[in-house]
Amino acid sequence: MHIYIVRMDHPDGTGWNIFVREHVIYLKGLIEQGKLLASGPLKNTPLRAGFLIFRAETRDEVQSMISADPFAREGLIAKLEIHEWDPLFGLLDRYSSHNTISELQDLIG
Repeated sequence: MHIYIVRMDHPDGTGWNIFVREHVIYLKGLIEQGKLLASGPLKNTPLRAGFLIFRAETRDEVQSMISADPFAREGLIAKLEIHEWDPLFGLLDRYSSHNTISELQDLIG
């Protein structure tokens, strides 16, 4: 499994308010399935935006989960960025590849 960090920005308008509850219920389902580790809003951004941390085999799997989100269905994603990430250190290090340069290998937990 790989870790992906997703930034999702939303357009202005009333649609966000209408579908946010369904969006959160969908995300909670992904958390229960072990596919989503965390999600939450970004603070002090010009548009509504949030980060999501997914566990998935491929980027395409992440894209499929995002495509099934009510916000995607309703056209409420203005910008989307998906990045594969390797959390080598910290609270999420159990999801890490534990692969790094030899000079740091002794620091990997």
